[in-house]
Amino acid sequence: MKENNITVMIADDHVLLREGLKQILELEDDIDVISQAGDGEETVEKALAYKPDVILLDINMPKANGIDALRRLKDLGTNSKIIMLTIHDDREYLLETMKMGANGYVLKDSDADSLIKAIRDVKSGKTYIQPSVASILVEELNSEEADGSRDYRKVQALTKREYEVLTLIAEGLNNREIAERLFISEKTVKNHVSNIFKKIDVSDRIQAAIFAYKNNIKTI
Repeated sequence: MKENNITVMIADDHVLLREGLKQILELEDDIDVISQAGDGEETVEKALAYKPDVILLDINMPKANGIDALRRLKDLGTNSKIIMLTIHDDREYLLETMKMGANGYVLKDSDADSLIKAIRDVKSGKTYIQPSVASILVEELNSEEADGSRDYRKVQALTKREYEVLTLIAEGLNNREIAERLFISEKTVKNHVSNIFKKIDVSDRIQAAIFAYKNNIKTI
């Protein structure tokens, strides 16, 4: 490993994808992959231990998703630059992850040159957004004002218990962990989660977490 090389950590729950990215990146003379992680909790631990220059962070991961890992790392004051890795279906998360401090956003089906450029750009202090999704930023910004009033009504529709469950979803807890935290059954949590999804109009836990971050929903 050369002294001035860009050090990279790959965080993704798919081993083959991690190994494939590692092989691609290490063909470059100025990039070294120094660590890998398979879930959000491991990502935070290894990021603090290895202090890579750049973290490639998958959004969909077990234990703690990439959104939660990003928030934790930023709260802990990491100096690592963070590039979100995602599939097309996750593009709606672009604006929120950038607001939370992500330095780049790359689709998993992009070519190797785009990823390498993203790594070099964020290491040099730039923000990298893959051109094919950059237009989403404009669309999201234009619709934010209208979304704000709709989101307020959605938040108001939540019961106190649903609000509590939503804050814990945003922390990355699963149903069993939420049940233990609130001293209720896992079945009750499952019912609350279903009701929350309907009321705030989301289809998965990551979207729910994004909604919570966007609307500053915190533990009471």
